[in-house]
Amino acid sequence: MASMRMQGPRPSVAAALAAAGKILVDPDNRTNGQSDPRDRRPVLHICLTCRPAGAAPDAPNDPAAGSRFHDAVLSRLRDRDLESSVRVNPISCMANCEQGCSAALSAPGKWSYIAGFLDAGLADDVIDYALVYAASRTGVVMPSKRAPSLRDAIVARVPAHPDDIPEQRDSA
Repeated sequence: MASMRMQGPRPSVAAALAAAGKILVDPDNRTNGQSDPRDRRPVLHICLTCRPAGAAPDAPNDPAAGSRFHDAVLSRLRDRDLESSVRVNPISCMANCEQGCSAALSAPGKWSYIAGFLDAGLADDVIDYALVYAASRTGVVMPSKRAPSLRDAIVARVPAHPDDIPEQRDSA
């Protein structure tokens, strides 16, 4: 029996999302590799393809829970007139599937944070977290400064790139 081979390359998830109009949700409020290097606003990277935590891989996810979360964040940013305070960068996968809907928060010279277990109902809490993060010199936001709904949502933090730290530090 001859093996079946696909003809041509398979489209990527990102290409499929772009074709469906999911990636370019709000081109005026996303990074898309076009950001000004002097722009120090925090960037909230939101996974559009996420499923709720614990959902079976074959469970319906249309529209994806991550996409619903993304749309809720954009809507609340507009409603609160905060679109110029936080940039939103929709992406196709953060590889944090075990923790459900995920987002990352980053800014030049600051620690980055990855959060999981998010949903559309947490949009305001995530925005508030991003605003406290923006005000922090290093990006560190203590659990006591987070909304109670986010105290256990942070799944990882990543240090700033050493070349991006504003002040010189002694090497170890």
